[in-house]
Amino acid sequence: MPVNHTRRRPRRAVHGIVLLDKPLGLSSNKALQVVRGIFGAAKAGHTGSLDPLATGLLPICLGEATKIAGLLLGSHKAYEAECQLGVVTNTDDGEGEIIVRHAVPSLDDAAFREHLDAFVGRIAQVPPAYSALKRDGVPMYVRARRGEAVELDAREVEIHRIDPLHREDDRLRLYVECGSGTYIRSLARDLGERIGCGAHLSGLRRTWVDPFRQPHMWTLDALREKAEQGQQALDACLLPLDAGLEHLPRLDLDASQGTAMGHGQAVHLASVGPGLYRAYAADGRLLALAEMGQNGALQVKRGFNLPQIAE
Repeated sequence: MPVNHTRRRPRRAVHGIVLLDKPLGLSSNKALQVVRGIFGAAKAGHTGSLDPLATGLLPICLGEATKIAGLLLGSHKAYEAECQLGVVTNTDDGEGEIIVRHAVPSLDDAAFREHLDAFVGRIAQVPPAYSALKRDGVPMYVRARRGEAVELDAREVEIHRIDPLHREDDRLRLYVECGSGTYIRSLARDLGERIGCGAHLSGLRRTWVDPFRQPHMWTLDALREKAEQGQQALDACLLPLDAGLEHLPRLDLDASQGTAMGHGQAVHLASVGPGLYRAYAADGRLLALAEMGQNGALQVKRGFNLPQIAE
């Protein structure tokens, strides 16, 4: 048997957030592993999956930034969605089998706007049968592919805004802002049902996720080019960890307070109201995501082990 002499590149401690422009056809987990390999990162995680047929913003957290990935999952986000009216598929997107076709009715702008407005706000939404949601540890898409009957309960989701971008014949492009857990495939399906002709999601691009509302996204090819230029050029593509916490107020601690917090101890501060804060050491390092209680004690919720800043 031939011996494989290929050596895996050693992993390194690299910390920060990559705003990836996920390509079409790649799962979020596969995209994560590719980015991790490009950076040679020891730890990596993403902040909410995009379907393989979706493109656009996928924030990927490296190193200590993985500790805030869960905070970004519930973020406000925006999409540009393309729907094909009159065609229903079993997956609610273009990857599935066509179940039925219907004629698309003629609608004026006012009637169409009324249909869209019915989905704005907090609504009950049934996830697609072909989804990654699990029951008894088995993803629903696995059950659906086996031919099992998949019945999912409606969940409350929030859609902040829907605007039409372009409408022509059976093609419709929408701008959608929504909260966590919203399935744009389900929105396309339900909109088609409301109009009376059925629909499926034929294209999807995520344009931003809080707090990255005007993201400079990197393609995989662009990251590979930077890697060829050297580690310094590649690491310049990273946002610092606290870019994901900029919506929180900042607290600068003195040396003794920073030492205590660095050891996970509570710090008592006067005239600081209750809530979440990002706490910094005297040298400017982000030490922790911390919460101030009613008793005036600042407690560590997530501690960060970032390198000291050179003077």
